Amino acid sequence: MATVPPRSAPLGVPRSRVRQLMAANVGNVVEWFDWYTYSFLAIYFSTQVFPKGASNSMVPLLSTFAVFAVGFFMRPLGGLLVGSFADRFGRKAAMTFTIILMGAGSLLVAVTPTYESAGVLAPIILTLARLTQGLSVGGEFAAATTFLVESAPPGRRGLFSSFQYVSTTIGQLLASGLAALLAASLTEAEMGSWGWRIPFVVGALASLVGLWIRKGAEETTTLAEDIKNGVAEKPKLFEFLVRYPTKAFMIVGITMAGTVAYYTWTTFLPTYAQLTVKFDKAEALQVGTVSLLFFMVLQPLLGMLSDRVGRRPMLIAFGLAFTVLPVPLMGMLTDSFASLLLVQCVGMVFLGCFTSISAAVNSELFPTRVRASGAGFPYSLTVALFGGTAPLVGTALVDGGNAGMFAWYMSALALGSTLVYLFALKETKDQPLS
Repeated sequence: MATVPPRSAPLGVPRSRVRQLMAANVGNVVEWFDWYTYSFLAIYFSTQVFPKGASNSMVPLLSTFAVFAVGFFMRPLGGLLVGSFADRFGRKAAMTFTIILMGAGSLLVAVTPTYESAGVLAPIILTLARLTQGLSVGGEFAAATTFLVESAPPGRRGLFSSFQYVSTTIGQLLASGLAALLAASLTEAEMGSWGWRIPFVVGALASLVGLWIRKGAEETTTLAEDIKNGVAEKPKLFEFLVRYPTKAFMIVGITMAGTVAYYTWTTFLPTYAQLTVKFDKAEALQVGTVSLLFFMVLQPLLGMLSDRVGRRPMLIAFGLAFTVLPVPLMGMLTDSFASLLLVQCVGMVFLGCFTSISAAVNSELFPTRVRASGAGFPYSLTVALFGGTAPLVGTALVDGGNAGMFAWYMSALALGSTLVYLFALKETKDQPLS
């Protein structure tokens, strides 16, 4: 029996590339809407689900964010298991699974009982819901990014790849917008009692819409069919690592600087400004929203640019910029609106050189047979190790009186990734998917 059968290749031209884009991105919007809703509303439901400490009113909130972190570290497992599922049974089947999983997790959060009514069962249910969501988010990247890249027409893989972060940003903006609207419309008591549940119900319902859209998507490879017909063997769980160890480790090097920069510039920087230069909280949220919109618009433009100039020049530009710029940029922060907006937008221009093509670069490294698991697991593991811990590292350094060291930490990681871009990564934009 052939290990790599001749028919295990991308299928023909899909009837509607727009439908393919919608199918991939609607799930990503729902996934990230649910993911960020948790963090935005934690301040409201923490005291409902967790018991208060005898002497520390921060115990419920700290417990809530501990559960958030647990969900983050489920992402590599999702990348591995769902990525393997996508390689064996098809990208469409895997994307159907992830959106059902995320909808179930969101609904579970929405119906989580209070600690007063259910005791310790309440935090157990919340933790289970967060584990489900973390598994789903990691699996979504593995399945949806490979689906996106495999659906792209020749010479447009960078453009299609860029929509990964367009949809991520849309989900984040929708989550913050709905949370802000509810907070403005309801009283503090209403938000704490039942208002916080509404966005999670919305997320569960949105997953049904996403499921309907994904039903009309077309599979992008014949591998699942070949396995079913006995023409090909099933890829083993860690086959990508056994057969392509260098490429798997290369994704770690490619991603570590990008994920730290992403979570710092899109999420943590306003908080960093509040901690270090006493930036106004309300204005920090406004700057964050404006800069996220700017970042979203950049993605397809930079994705198209990569289809012309290549992936390596884009990544090298990102790597060199974040090796040199974090220290002076973060040193420029003051308590003025223009200061934070300028620093955030300048960083996002170079950050976009990474985010817009991350899905394409990762997918182009592996053959169809192990593309989803090969791209999904190393990427999700690196995000958990470096991206998920970026706010924690930054906050700890500020708390220890070493705020300036965080920029140097980011620069050191960027230098490591830049060496990978320069000496290990080959140009892939003109190569057909293997």
